[in-house]
This record gives sequence, structure tokens and C-alpha cells, in this order.
Amino acid sequence: MKKIVPDTSVVIDGRVTKIIEDEELGDFDEIEVIISEAVVGELESQANKGQEIGLNGIEEIQKLRKLQDTGVIKLTFKGARPNLEQIKLASGGEIDYLIRDLAIEENAMLLTSDVVQAEIGRVKGLEVKYLQPETEDTETDIRLIDYFNSMDNVMSVHIKQGTKVKGKVGVPGEMKMKVIDDQIMTANKVQKLSREIVEKAKRSSKGFIEFDKGGATVVQLRDMRISISRPPFADGFEITAVRPITKVSLDDYRLSTELKHRLAEKQRGVLLAGAPGAGKSTLAQAIADYLLEKDYVVKTMEDPRDLQVSDEITQYTSLEGRIDLTADLLLLVRPDYTIYDEVRKTSDFKVFADMRLAGVGMIGVTHANRGIDALQRLIGRVELGMVPQVVDTVVFLDEAKIAKVYDIGFTVKVPAGMMEKDLARPVIEVKNFETDEVEYEIYTYGEQVVVMPIEESETTKPVWKMAEKQVEREIRKYVGGNVKAEIKSDDSTIVYVPENQIARLLGRGGENISMVEEDLGLSIDVRPFSEMKNKRTKNKSKEMGTHNVNVSIKSDQVVLDLGKEKSGETVDIHASDEYLLTATVGQDGTIKIRKGTAIAQQVMESINTGKKIQTT
Repeated sequence: MKKIVPDTSVVIDGRVTKIIEDEELGDFDEIEVIISEAVVGELESQANKGQEIGLNGIEEIQKLRKLQDTGVIKLTFKGARPNLEQIKLASGGEIDYLIRDLAIEENAMLLTSDVVQAEIGRVKGLEVKYLQPETEDTETDIRLIDYFNSMDNVMSVHIKQGTKVKGKVGVPGEMKMKVIDDQIMTANKVQKLSREIVEKAKRSSKGFIEFDKGGATVVQLRDMRISISRPPFADGFEITAVRPITKVSLDDYRLSTELKHRLAEKQRGVLLAGAPGAGKSTLAQAIADYLLEKDYVVKTMEDPRDLQVSDEITQYTSLEGRIDLTADLLLLVRPDYTIYDEVRKTSDFKVFADMRLAGVGMIGVTHANRGIDALQRLIGRVELGMVPQVVDTVVFLDEAKIAKVYDIGFTVKVPAGMMEKDLARPVIEVKNFETDEVEYEIYTYGEQVVVMPIEESETTKPVWKMAEKQVEREIRKYVGGNVKAEIKSDDSTIVYVPENQIARLLGRGGENISMVEEDLGLSIDVRPFSEMKNKRTKNKSKEMGTHNVNVSIKSDQVVLDLGKEKSGETVDIHASDEYLLTATVGQDGTIKIRKGTAIAQQVMESINTGKKIQTT
């Protein structure tokens, strides 16, 4: 009788039944497979944690039981069951020791695909059969691939028990969820598919299991990132698989020439921001390939790893579950640029900042609904004065297109809208990369960090709102009751108070109000609340008339240019006598309409038919 003791590695791989059925052990009248209780205990522990490898191992033992039932082998379970401490120390060799000890006791062949286990077994005098880990370069037999190939441009596949298989189909910015398979997926079918995926990832030369714990498994298989969830972590068995449908270069983006120059001139600190699905990772991949072409040393930090970059770019994940340890290693490697996908938690921003301040060029991918929001996520996690040294460029993407690029700089000045020279302070200026105009200022005001939008209209400066509060606080030192301040210019304000409090505020000979004016650096006009309604009524009457509008057709937009004097106004747009839309004019004096919309189509058709685009 031939006795074999398989270790955990070959049981999980499903290799024991395979070599028996293929008669790779030789011609024996009877084969006894002895499963160590240490293997059973380890598999049970993994399965109870929801780990896929534990479930795969149990499935392999069930197949061995069927081989015994048909008389092919004899299956027995022997040895001491490992205690909790030994299971925790499995990675240190405790379980392997118990398995080798059983093989020695039974005078059996040790079957393993672990090279360390095999070599130690030989040292101990055991007969060892080492199975080289299998690798495969194809995944065509996985049902998951059929779902991706069921129609054109399937970006992601969504499978959950009790539902039909669906997929996101289309191109970035124009995605639709469609049913790929009308068949309702049972829990058993989803489980079977998930095990196929895990097995293929272990055997593929371009696949690996990113992590497997607590009811969740993340697998990278070629260009697919696959997330597997199961109870109790999720309320049912689920598989979500994502893969890129296109590979682009930096040349495919607006501002590509300027952005290339900016990245190539020196190592930068860049945040790529946008909503989920906006195309951030795709742009990160394009930037990585471009930097590689410019002879920069490029690495990535990803958890999980799913960027589709050149084989010359090494992709790192968290080391022992800690991305900061990965950063420590990279600081020794000294890459010119590191792509960090994704920067989300406080610890991520701190690692990003630490590497950037150490002189490494950093490209960080982060979620944000606006470009300025990405910068605000950094505030509070990094000392305010260090922000421009950590991030000097923010690239915001919308629907897979570069919508805006910000240039981050640092200066000392009086913030826009403030009046006194002694209010000068360090200010972070956020400039539009295309126009070089400041769109936001970031500075401290008291104990607060203020992110202030800069608008050109003198009547709508947001900083005046803060100044009004300061004026009201000063006036309340002299006045009882309600107080309302309205800033009218950088050096004047109107203050409304109860009529019976005016004399008290002015003081004898106007000494009180003079003192307040001197302290605030403002000319103050004191008025009763009875005048407030009329005084605050905005003059909406405008000189009526018809004005022609300059229209330019861009690659992705229709731009109506009304001139900067119309900035901030809400206007009606007509095509000759036909009403088209009402819109607010932007800071640069234009109204931008995205191509593909009905309004943009109407404007272009009107121009083609000879109509004039006008505003009234």
C-alpha cells in the first residue's frame, strides 16, 4: 500500500485528486491518503473567516471522500488537532511541522507544493513529492470572460445571488447598466464561479490574490480586478469584476502638451481628482507610461493593485498590511515618480506628503466632486504652509476628460476683500492653470482655515460676508438689539441698527463711531432698520437691448462669449427670435455648453441655418 500525506498547499490547490486520477504516483494496488488533522484545522479556521482558500481546501477533501466511496483510495484522518496558537503561527511553520511529523510516523510520502516544506522534509529523511505550482496563461475557460464578451464595451460585470447578471456597458461618461444574462444566479452558482476565479488566479502567471479575509476576496487576474463577497460580510454571495475597455495615452487628453511639460520639467506633487468612474486611474496609467518614456524611474503604490501599466513599472502593494512600510521601502529604492492609487485616508495623505517632502515625485489618485475638494482633503492632514510643497498641481476629471487643472502656489499678502495692510498673512493661491487667474485663496482667519473663492464682481466678494460679521461684533459693543452690516466696498459699509440706538452708537460728538471706524479701517454709514428694505433692494433694472454673441465650437464644448463685463449676470440666449436658454455667465465672460446636449445641438443648428445667437 502506498501512503501519502498531503500538506495544506496541495489540498488548497486541488492537486491531490488530480495526481491520483492521472496515476502520477505510480501503479499501486491501494493508495491511502492520510489527511493530517492539522490541515483540517487550518482549513476550518480559514473557512470560518470566510476565506476562499479554506473553502477550496474543504471542497478538495470532499472530492477525496468520493474517490474513497468509489474504491479508488483509502482516506483516513490522523494526527493531533492544532490549537489556536499553532493556527495563528501557521505562517511561521507550526502547521507544517505537525504534517511532517505525521508523515514520519506513518512512513508516508510527503506531498507538497511548498518548496521550503519539501526541502525540510528531505532533510528529515522523508520521501517527498514536490509539485511545481501550476501556471496558466489563459483564462478563457472562466465563465466570467463570457460575460465580458457577451456585448461590446462591457466595463464591469455585477453578479449577485438571486438576481440576473448585469454589466456596465459603454464608454466613460456614457455608461448604462444592462442585463447580460437573464438567468437568475443561485448562491451555489456564484460560489462555484468564485472558486473558479480564485483557482485560476493562483495558477495564472498574471494573476494573484490581493487579499482574502473576513468574507471578502480581491483577485487580480490579467486586466480584471475581481471582488468577491460572501456572508457574513455581505448579505449574499456577490462578484464584481472590472476591467478597462480602452487604453489611452496622455496625447488623448486636453491640455496634454502643457501637462507633459509640467510633469517633465521636474518631480511634481499631483492629485488626480474626480468622482468614481471619472477616469482617474486611466489617466494615471497614461501619465505613468509617459513618464517611463521620458526615462523617469516610475513605481506604483496600490492596495489592491489594479493599474494596467508597462511591465517595466513595478507595482507595490501594502507590506504586511501597512502602506507606510511600502513607502519606507520606496524611499530606499528612490523612484523619480510614484503613482499612489488611491489616496483616501489620513494615513494615505501623510504617506503621500512624507514621500513628496523627501523629494519623490508623487501622482496621487483621490475621489472628489470638485478640483478644490481634493486640495481641501489635504488640509488638516498636512500643515497648511506645507500644502504647496506637497501638492503643486490638481487635475480634475469629469466624464473621462480633463475639466480643470489647478496650479498651487504660496505667497504672503492681504487676502482678497480684506482692507488693512496689517491683515497680510501667508496665503495659498489656487490658480487656473490655463488662464493663470486666481480662483481660490486658502489662509487662516482666526482659528479657522478659510478656502475662499475669488470672484471678479465687486458686489459679490465672499470675503465681505466674513468682514460683515466682524463689523457686527464691533457694533454690538455699543448697541443693544439687532445689528446688520452690509459691506459696499473695500473701505465702506452700511450699518443698520434700531432707530433708538443710533445716538448711542454715534456717541458724543461722534466719538464712538469714529473709534470703530479707526479700529476696522472702514467708513461706516449708520442707518435705521426702517431704511434697510429699500437700501438692500438690488437694482435689477438693466439697460435693455439686443447684443450679438460670439460662438466658438470646441472639441467637447460650445462656448458663448459675452465678454467679462457680463460676468456673473443671468442672461437669456436667443437664436434670432427663438428662445434657447437662460444661463449665468462665468467669471471669464463665457457660457460653456457640453457637446452632446440638446441645447448645444440647437445652438449649432441655428448657426448652420444662418441665425444669429443673441442676448437681451
